Amino acid sequence: MRIILAAFSILAFTLHAEHWPMWRGATGLGISHEKNLPTQWSATENIAWKIPLPARGNSTPIVWGEKIFVTQPLEAKQERALLCLDRLDGKELWRRTVKYIAPESSHRTNPFCSESPATDGERVIAVYGSAGVYCYDFSGKELWKRDLGKISFEWGSAASPVIHGNLVYIYRGPDPNSHLLALDKRTGKTVWKLDDPAVNIAGRTDGFRGNKSRQWICSYSTPIILKTGTREELVMNPPGHLTGIHPQTGALLWKCAGLNPCIYSSPIAAQGVVVGMGGYFGTTLAVAAGGKGDVTPHTLWRTERTPNRLGCGVVHDGHIYILNSNGIVECLELKTGKVKFSERIRGQGTKQSSWSSMLLAGDKIFIPNQSGETIILRANPKFKLIGTNPLDGTLTNNYSSSSSQSLPANRTTIRLPGGISGN
Repeated sequence: MRIILAAFSILAFTLHAEHWPMWRGATGLGISHEKNLPTQWSATENIAWKIPLPARGNSTPIVWGEKIFVTQPLEAKQERALLCLDRLDGKELWRRTVKYIAPESSHRTNPFCSESPATDGERVIAVYGSAGVYCYDFSGKELWKRDLGKISFEWGSAASPVIHGNLVYIYRGPDPNSHLLALDKRTGKTVWKLDDPAVNIAGRTDGFRGNKSRQWICSYSTPIILKTGTREELVMNPPGHLTGIHPQTGALLWKCAGLNPCIYSSPIAAQGVVVGMGGYFGTTLAVAAGGKGDVTPHTLWRTERTPNRLGCGVVHDGHIYILNSNGIVECLELKTGKVKFSERIRGQGTKQSSWSSMLLAGDKIFIPNQSGETIILRANPKFKLIGTNPLDGTLTNNYSSSSSQSLPANRTTIRLPGGISGN
């Protein structure tokens, strides 16, 4: 299957468009500050160009100025590649490939080097899973590389690098020895390393409960950087936990237990609240940022047996928006976890499920589904679907609100002491 990369005016409609330097943008929270983005497109409307990519892949393109970077697994050649494209016309400017012939496991839906690249405007860092980490300048010259060892997990890897200051943060997992690394972005040398906290799988409540032959323990989280009061925190959700880490030293500032051992999505945060979501009918919890030590007793709220969540949500005006993998979008109150709406979205494609993460621009939310349609919602606790737009073709439907979908019967929301007041 060949994947199409299309440049909409969503990402490239002006020479002065904002940079999108890494997974989920500059903040890692999926927020764009662009104005007047289109809500409709077709094969001829609001599309600047469209090109086929050489292979299937899960990596998200990043954008800096007039350059787009995306990783690709060239499976037939046993290569992993970084492509540099011209943002104005999609022309391939250069590609750099790395050969990796050692046997490596991955899920059939997770091609190798699913990690998105990251850039600071001078260098581009690509993580190729077990094939290592490579740093290039904007002309494609290799600046440094690191062999960080093999990642051993049968679903493969996907956590993307994060550049902040002079460091690049890389989560080496899932793996029996998963850990978070900080490398000097200029040299690739290790600055610090932090192992994942121990995970207790006894009494797990997610979709793998009762499976005695396979006790899945994994995280595909990409960390985010938050400013909390006078300090910065690197927030990560390794298996079973949310954690706050000192970005410069790797010291563990705080941790909150209570997530399930299987994590697919990255943390989200706003208004001093951090939210972690477990995968495969897992647990969602919220905690105040800026804590110290074990903050589990101060969890704001916790919900068990949520729908399967692979993509990351967004926060707007005190509400969380998340599209579950089954195509049902939910709106939750950030500080309580209370469900404001739960609605199934139906486009025209045959696959209405979604593994993608949301993009928030103003009061609009953009979400691709597995039929190549982009769902557009109003970021409002009263459900409003603006429309769905196909990647190809000319059909665009506008929808009005439909009846709410019922929540899982075995879903439990637990509100715990330590809630925020006065914010």
